[in-house]
Amino acid sequence: MKYNPNEVLKSVNRLSRRALLLGGIQIGIIAGLAARMRFLQVQEAEKYRLLAEENRINVRLLPPSRGIMFDRDGRALAENVPNYRVTMVREDTDDVETVLSQLQQLIHIDAKDLEKARRELGRRSAFVPVTITENLNWEDFAKVATNAPALPGILTEVGLSRIYPQKENLAHVVGYVGPVSDHYLERTQDPDPLLQIPRFQVGKTGVEAQMERSLRGSAGHQRIEVNALGRVMRELGRVEGEQGATVKLTIDSKIQNFALARMAGLSASAVVIDCESGDLLAVGSSPSFDPNLFVRGISNDNYNGLRDDIFGPLRAKAVQGTYAPASTFKMMTALAALEDGVLSPDDTIFCPGHFEISNNRFHCWKRQGHGVVNVADSIIQSCDVFFYAIGQKVGIDKISAMARRFGLGEHHDLPLSAVSRGVIPTRGWKQKSFDKSWLLGDTVNASIGQGYVLASPLQLAVMAARLGTGRAVQPRLIQSINDAPMPLGAGAPLDVDPAHLAVVQKAMFGVANTKDGTAFSTRIATQNLRMAGKTGTAQVRRITAGERVTGVIRNEDLPWKKRDHALFVDYAPHDNPKVAVAVVVEHGGGGSSVAAPIARDITLFSLTGKMPDLDHYPSGLREKIRREQKELAPKLIDWNGLKASGQTKT
Repeated sequence: MKYNPNEVLKSVNRLSRRALLLGGIQIGIIAGLAARMRFLQVQEAEKYRLLAEENRINVRLLPPSRGIMFDRDGRALAENVPNYRVTMVREDTDDVETVLSQLQQLIHIDAKDLEKARRELGRRSAFVPVTITENLNWEDFAKVATNAPALPGILTEVGLSRIYPQKENLAHVVGYVGPVSDHYLERTQDPDPLLQIPRFQVGKTGVEAQMERSLRGSAGHQRIEVNALGRVMRELGRVEGEQGATVKLTIDSKIQNFALARMAGLSASAVVIDCESGDLLAVGSSPSFDPNLFVRGISNDNYNGLRDDIFGPLRAKAVQGTYAPASTFKMMTALAALEDGVLSPDDTIFCPGHFEISNNRFHCWKRQGHGVVNVADSIIQSCDVFFYAIGQKVGIDKISAMARRFGLGEHHDLPLSAVSRGVIPTRGWKQKSFDKSWLLGDTVNASIGQGYVLASPLQLAVMAARLGTGRAVQPRLIQSINDAPMPLGAGAPLDVDPAHLAVVQKAMFGVANTKDGTAFSTRIATQNLRMAGKTGTAQVRRITAGERVTGVIRNEDLPWKKRDHALFVDYAPHDNPKVAVAVVVEHGGGGSSVAAPIARDITLFSLTGKMPDLDHYPSGLREKIRREQKELAPKLIDWNGLKASGQTKT
């Protein structure tokens, strides 16, 4: 058979093309496999090495050290102490109950702690360490550490626990931490895995709560090698977490301590503000409580005792409590009338002891009346009728606008729990809140700081600071975070005629320094420290017409909860204000007799930095003050002996 040369040539060409195509495909496949192998063996080597080792290497979270807090002078407010604890990882043991039983043979474990640990072990992921017991002494901790190899799943750790070395002194300001609760997890959107660690502590109140994210820090992690039984063999690596922020408050612990000691035995509050910077030097609520009780979980008996105390030690009265400001509000009414032009400094009004409007009689505190008074006289002697009259002329909306200018009815942005806005009413506010129209009688009551008007001690201190300086002083609680200073609160000049402000300032000076003044008996005798202030007595019950005929029942003869609140605000020195003070004594009685002496002493301590010298008081009062100071001294903190101490079980 003859072959056609052309056909043969065509067949050879076809075979060559097929061979080349198949060869190219083979080379491509081999190259792809080689590239994949290189990717897996070189670029992904670390990933697959870790996957291969995950049966013998565990990664655990390391809680960070919580940020510490100091006062303005570097005194510790919240710090951390070693906490010797025992934890268990459920996935590392085959028999939880057997291990727990063996652990109990080594050390005593409280039955409640053990039951709580069992609940946590049952509900948490198997790899999450659960605290069995903590705050151990060194001997018990050493026993467990020595026997740990025979206790699978048991770990000994030296962690940190929160402690408040000043105890009651700043409980309402600093607040406290406590274990993460289910309620906390339900209401927070925080995805931080630290919150899943059983008994991890978070801020519950005060600065601890409001600055939680800054104080918490961020987690680290630890890589450990375990054997086939899950027993820890060695640590392979560790990355420490980032410690929480160091926070310095504006508080002066010594002033705070003196204020609380001075209010001991009373349900009261006091706020001291630096007029130059806006720094809050003291924010005290009496009585207080020891926040260390809450760190590990307060007992029911202790909590019920605090909760049921009639004086409310858990309430942060200084910022949360709101009270009728009473006569301390009269400067707002006077300034509103002066600024509106319906009143001049020399205008006078006759006070017969009462004021009638719309067939209603409103009484002055002085039954026989004050006679003819001008604006200065009315503030000095606290004449109610004068303010009833001018309040009607200027109207509630302008009075309220002036009050807000001086910090009342405003929410002051501070990292504290439940900072109250108070109530500075207007016509629109009443209509919206109660669906009722504003009445003339409402203005009469509001003009002397009663009725719907409510203010917190913090707001009253801000008002006093602004009255003394003529600037919009803003309260500041945080001085620095990680040494970075926070803005000052000195404030810009207020939009108030200086001449009108001077009238009110002169009258406030007269309150404490003229014989007709309601606070003359509590004046400061030292010329360069003299204060300007205003007393207030807020009624909490309605005095009936029949009672006025037969005689008003004295406060001391009434049940405690029906007695008047006592108030006093001041700034000093009067001609160059350094500090402003507000004091409210719940159901204390008269502002001049109860609140003013406390405020005077706190003012003197704030200005001098020590127990006030007797020379600062009128000579007739010095023996009485000497006895009071002798009783007061043991209540003050020994600053030289104050140290943080560990809370270990004995």
